[in-house]
Amino acid sequence: MRLRLIPREERFFDMFVEDAANVLHGARLLEAMLRTYEHPERQAKELFAVEHQGDEISHAIGKRLNTTFVTPFDREDIHGLISGLDDILDLIEEAADTFILYHIDRPTPEAIEQAGVIVRQCELIHEALTKLRSFKALQRYWIEIHRLENEGDRITRAAVAGLFATQQQPVDIIKWKDIYGLLEGCIDKCEDVANIIEKIAIKHA
Repeated sequence: MRLRLIPREERFFDMFVEDAANVLHGARLLEAMLRTYEHPERQAKELFAVEHQGDEISHAIGKRLNTTFVTPFDREDIHGLISGLDDILDLIEEAADTFILYHIDRPTPEAIEQAGVIVRQCELIHEALTKLRSFKALQRYWIEIHRLENEGDRITRAAVAGLFATQQQPVDIIKWKDIYGLLEGCIDKCEDVANIIEKIAIKHA
């Protein structure tokens, strides 16, 4: 066992969990918005507030990072982790806002399915970060997040193909391609965060 002359700043781990919990809250709001679609404008505003909260958490972590001498793991990985979580939430909020801006009457089953994949990925990220302190038993999380990313790719391909298989107006095809692309981008960002968690765990194995 290595003796630490200067203790690590352990508060970071709690802040990562807080950040991931906020991202998960945003993912669940998006899915709820698409499943009910009764008050989408109000739900999109809620998501905007959650995204703002995420910015504040990221700023707090960044401030602590700048004033901490001994961090729990590499500074570049801490930056990568908080930036990745921020990217996920930004895309969630942008996707919700795009439904409003594009005056979407109702979500497609595929969009709802994509949102469900995002929620499941965010649940796994949150759970993984609650266990990050030990750097152990994390492999199953990134493996499942990768599997879900593949599932998300399948859903997106089928959704886009479906746009061209039906007699849709060109403007509607453009709108839905944008929306599917945003949701797919969010799924991809979740995989990016899983890759960072894997990197951190391997370094500290």
